[in-house]
Amino acid sequence: MAEEDLPVFFEHQLDPEATRMAAFPPRERDAFMAHWARILEDETVVKKTILFDGRVAGSLLSFEQSGEREVGYWLGREFWGGGIATRALSEFLPIIESRPLYAHVASHNTASLRVLEKCGFSIAGEEREFSSAWGGEIVWLFLKLEA
Repeated sequence: MAEEDLPVFFEHQLDPEATRMAAFPPRERDAFMAHWARILEDETVVKKTILFDGRVAGSLLSFEQSGEREVGYWLGREFWGGGIATRALSEFLPIIESRPLYAHVASHNTASLRVLEKCGFSIAGEEREFSSAWGGEIVWLFLKLEA
């Protein structure tokens, strides 16, 4: 992952359908770049760029949150539906030695849930949260990978 990838990541997170699926509001450019500058500097975060046909397709991250090692990813919409996320995550997981490994996904994001399940994650719980940004309740699914 390199700083040169950030403009593409920025554009990906502006996509209204992607932000709806992720239940994560887009950031303004300066806030986005500052957030990613912290990620790039943080040696505890494992970070990879997803490439497809020589193009930046998305990102993969593993980070610690609340004492647990999590994974997350974002794929540009033009790369959805072709198995790219599943392949990228399945190649990324062996790099992360920590187990159990966790992920969370909005329950309405069935495609991302399917990717995580194909890679061995199973639903470990859920949490409901009201989001003023989305004007309603979001159900978050928490997933766990044991081995």
